[in-house]
Amino acid sequence: MTKRTASLTLGMGFKNLGVTFFMLCMLLLGHAHAGCIDQKRLLGVNLSGGEFGHTRLPGVLYKDYIYPSRNDLAYFKAQGMNIVRVPFRWERVQRQINTPLDVAEIEQLRNVVGWARDMNICVLLDLHNFGTYQGRVLGSVDLPASAFFDVWRRLLQAFNNPDETAFGLMNEPAALSVPQWMQIAQQTVLTLRSAGARHLLLVGSGRWSGAHEWEKSYDGVAATNAFRTFYDPLNNFAIELHQYADANYSGTGTSCIDAARLRDALARITVWAKQEKKRFLLGEFGVAPSTECLAALRAMLESMQDADAWLGWTYWSAGPWWGNYAFSIQPGNGTEAPQLGLLKNFIPQ
Repeated sequence: MTKRTASLTLGMGFKNLGVTFFMLCMLLLGHAHAGCIDQKRLLGVNLSGGEFGHTRLPGVLYKDYIYPSRNDLAYFKAQGMNIVRVPFRWERVQRQINTPLDVAEIEQLRNVVGWARDMNICVLLDLHNFGTYQGRVLGSVDLPASAFFDVWRRLLQAFNNPDETAFGLMNEPAALSVPQWMQIAQQTVLTLRSAGARHLLLVGSGRWSGAHEWEKSYDGVAATNAFRTFYDPLNNFAIELHQYADANYSGTGTSCIDAARLRDALARITVWAKQEKKRFLLGEFGVAPSTECLAALRAMLESMQDADAWLGWTYWSAGPWWGNYAFSIQPGNGTEAPQLGLLKNFIPQ
């Protein structure tokens, strides 16, 4: 965070004029920015588009995919939100592994970060790749972990202000085993810290990052155990979980399970976080606007009120290309989405 001050020597008779001039200088020189740093809670939304067109990679901007606009950011800022999760594809920002980042693509993301900075919004840069790159699995011979470390070192160089951006290491790393992901995630955090990163780091749990799976063992490892010993030299990370309310928790259905089941799952996680002194961020959760689904959404929001356990959440989803997607809270026809109305009840104004 940068703070600029002006020092004025004024006679007592010009005291009021001096104060006015000081305030004007502050406006002209800039003001203290509070984006990702010093926020007690980060509450916001996913702004989708950069991850679209996954079958056409790298694809064509504005034809296969799109990034958020200034108006998108301004709308959700006006709703009281202070973070946007921006999904993007690895294949677009780095056209071949272990090579420089694509200049045009990084410029698009820098535009988003710049607009967000002006609005005091934290941008969570979300590498939305499910543990793969061009169909190759992270940690394999064709895509070694070193390639993953490389892209994050380069992204750190491109987005080096920890108050403007947070880093979401990998969205839903389902392509690789849980132990393998945890090992790579741990090394990525240490690599970024060694390179000077002071950013908030979001580390997804294995598989699809489901909160309902937190205590289950996969490949011989349960997230509840793996994260007990997870180490960040700066202790500035949060565990990213996702949770949907349809019967198979996939986020593809428009019906919802009993809200009590979701409340119970998140309550157990909250207890674990407080015991282990860890923090969670619910990076994806979304529902259709039915009565039962809004009840499920309320249950999840009510279960994340403990700030010691929950850094915050980013609702899934918004973005100009969603059309009639049932979960979307993107403004369009002048009517506020019911989900957004409920979300705002849990955002301090």
